[in-house]
Amino acid sequence: MKRLWLLLPILLILLRLTSAGQEISSTKGLKDYYGKYFPIGVAVSPYSIKDKQEAALILREFNSITPENAMKMGPIHPAEDRYNWRDADSIVAFAQANQIKVRGHNLCWHEQTPSWLFYDKQGNLVNKTVLLQRLKDHIFNVVGRYKGKIYAWDVVNEAIADDSTQFLRNSLWYKICGEDFIFKAFEYAHEADPNAILFYNDYNTERPEKRERVYRLLKKLKDAKVPVNGVGLQAHWSVYEPTQKDLITTIKRFASLGLKVQITELDMSVYPWEKNPRALRPNEQDTFTPDLEQKQADEYAMVFKVFRNYKDVISGVTFWNITDKHTWLDEYPVKGRKNYPLLFDQNMQRKKAYLRVVNF
Repeated sequence: MKRLWLLLPILLILLRLTSAGQEISSTKGLKDYYGKYFPIGVAVSPYSIKDKQEAALILREFNSITPENAMKMGPIHPAEDRYNWRDADSIVAFAQANQIKVRGHNLCWHEQTPSWLFYDKQGNLVNKTVLLQRLKDHIFNVVGRYKGKIYAWDVVNEAIADDSTQFLRNSLWYKICGEDFIFKAFEYAHEADPNAILFYNDYNTERPEKRERVYRLLKKLKDAKVPVNGVGLQAHWSVYEPTQKDLITTIKRFASLGLKVQITELDMSVYPWEKNPRALRPNEQDTFTPDLEQKQADEYAMVFKVFRNYKDVISGVTFWNITDKHTWLDEYPVKGRKNYPLLFDQNMQRKKAYLRVVNF
């Protein structure tokens, strides 16, 4: 009897580990828990795959990767006659060596786009014919280089206006080409790799008014027989949104067009999604409190339950960055503020939200 009492603390510890989803002892990762549902991906940098700890975490947890910045126009094609292939090549090589899928991101966007695309040598805006030819050359070179190695591309990114009274964003792409740049980007990408799955990608797609404008664009593309295969919901969310109702409505709305849906840039900030400077929130503290931890876990559990319920429509879920140690939200929308948005903490350990995502 005395020996049993001595063993009791050890038994209690083992019980807690088991009830927590075997957080420490299990070698299973997100990709294993969701093996019967959809690939689980993550956005990476060249540093991520070189750092031994981060690379090990990637290989344990994920079976799809997206280059966070390396394939965007500015980094990969800084001058008309020059491409920077090194970073993108290293990410694709890492994926191939480890049998990981790759999503290409992105081919046409209004940001991180080199100015040479839009101007001639005299500094004047080029005409539509010139700009579309430059877009075609870019897409043929980039998609062609990775043909057969990248299974899906975010072809056009964020073309819908932020202003709810407008339809398309008044970017230089739109000013010069009208909406034709969207149609042509998909046509060029399909011609460059007929087997690649082609996505339109945008944010705030769960907010009703923006959802309907995205739907309007996608229906227009489908009606015109443009080769768009899916819609990417960026999913830069918070513990305050989306609601389950809005998320389900969004998935069903886009699926009604015969499109696949992917969650392409998932993170869950502990702050509301707005751009006000820190000075407007004097009581805000950059602290991951137990209350915020619980709210985040609840929200992650909810959205993943929805994802599982719509596995016939959702063909992939990708997180935007790996751990809370470094995320793009450290710089935006409030520079220097920690958002704690991911499933792994700053020490690369699984958070409560992780356990809620895998325990189903």
